[in-house]
Amino acid sequence: MQDDYRKYLLPQVVSTLANMELRARLVVEGFIAGLHRSPYHGFSVEFAEHRPYLPGDEIRHVDWKIYGRTDRFYIKQYEEETNLKAYLILDTSKSMTYASAGQMPKLEYASYLAASLAYMMVKQQDAVGLATFDESITSFLPPHATRPYLKQLLLTLQQISGGKGTAAGRSLHLVAERIRRRGLVIILSDLLDEPDQVIAALKHFRHKKNEVIVMHVLDPVERSFAFDHDATFRDLETAEILATQPWHIRKGYGEAFRGFIERYKRECREHHIDYVLLDTRTPFDVALIEYLSKRERVH
Repeated sequence: MQDDYRKYLLPQVVSTLANMELRARLVVEGFIAGLHRSPYHGFSVEFAEHRPYLPGDEIRHVDWKIYGRTDRFYIKQYEEETNLKAYLILDTSKSMTYASAGQMPKLEYASYLAASLAYMMVKQQDAVGLATFDESITSFLPPHATRPYLKQLLLTLQQISGGKGTAAGRSLHLVAERIRRRGLVIILSDLLDEPDQVIAALKHFRHKKNEVIVMHVLDPVERSFAFDHDATFRDLETAEILATQPWHIRKGYGEAFRGFIERYKRECREHHIDYVLLDTRTPFDVALIEYLSKRERVH
């Protein structure tokens, strides 16, 4: 049964499901089932006492440290609850619609991940909001923690499509200005904009005392440039066309792209921002465990 659920952590399996609510629920259930065989444990916060886990208990109360020692689930009884406000910020610009052969578009992957995060947050009784952007903010739903609101958020994610060009730096600044109460900010983007501007916007969130996770979503071929034959490349945002033999530029591209990623990693580390590198084949539990880990540290 566990392995049946685990398959829903695979992006290509999730893409076959009927709607966003079903995708989110099965990804989260697959994630929880997968924790039984997971090396991830050790999350802990202050609590008053324990009791054994019972069906229907909120997963946020599981003591992962005790699970790691005993392979049994125990629930932490809190003396005082402090619920989180979280903001999912999704890049819907045209570059996010790219997909290499056999892969899903980055935007599709990122929307499934955002839906799963939202589902998990509301399951944990946290408030979650959603902002989408391309050249500007295209939607902004402030954080709430109710099931009906979750349905509205998931419907918004189901209906998104690739937009215009990108102005990630400017748009992220605008989102930062609209966040009135500090919380956890999760940005899902390919970050294909001028790094100076994007990094300045990330620092803006931190200046306003938010905790930040950057989930850098790429296509596998963007990382490897594994084109084997002569190819014609078209910029999705400017429509500019370039014909070339990929092997001529693969080495230079690889060095430039590694430098691009390393800069974001370095800048995020220096400003106490969590950075998670993903591609559209990455199972969703990689990102979900980063969120859970961050959530525990926020408290």
